[in-house]
Amino acid sequence: MDNQKRQRGRPKKNQDADPNTKAVLLRAGLVWLTSSGFNQSSLDTILSSVQVPKGSFYHYFENKEAYGLEVLAHYRQYFEAKLSKHLNDPRYPPLQRLSHFMSDASNGMAKYQFSRGCLIGNLELELPQLPDTFRHAIVATYSSWQALVANCLKQAQAQAEITADKDPAALAEVFWIGWEGAVARARLLQSAQPLQQFGQFFLKQLTH
Repeated sequence: MDNQKRQRGRPKKNQDADPNTKAVLLRAGLVWLTSSGFNQSSLDTILSSVQVPKGSFYHYFENKEAYGLEVLAHYRQYFEAKLSKHLNDPRYPPLQRLSHFMSDASNGMAKYQFSRGCLIGNLELELPQLPDTFRHAIVATYSSWQALVANCLKQAQAQAEITADKDPAALAEVFWIGWEGAVARARLLQSAQPLQQFGQFFLKQLTH
């Protein structure tokens, strides 16, 4: 009957919903997961921070795992846009583009007093306690980011900024291993110095 009360529980998937709610939830997830991690960020805490009821949450996400994976995908899309903006900027030589990215990322950490790190790096540290779906998503994310850096280094090679004997793909992998370590150390020390030190060291190795 039309006037029958709806049973309690999760809302139906096809019911009307505020289209902004999902975006709010993804932004909140990004804030909490970059600052506190996946396991330490309870759904209750995240939802109360944005005043979204659990019923609305379950309209968009099957469970916390599905939510975390979508936050990860959202972060990957956001970060790749930032990375591409710098690494594909035709106004500057390739190595300067990479330097600009590192400076921008460092300023971003300083903006939040180094309380937030890289979501991918944070989740990587939690992998022993996370479902295997996260490992696959993280590996795919790093592969994508490495490809962007490798392409920038290939351009640097073509413009004789680095020598022809260098392997752009291998260097790109080394870059992300070192950069994520520098991000973690920057959070520990609450200082941009580790990021600056790694950036200077990496760029110096490219040209020697």
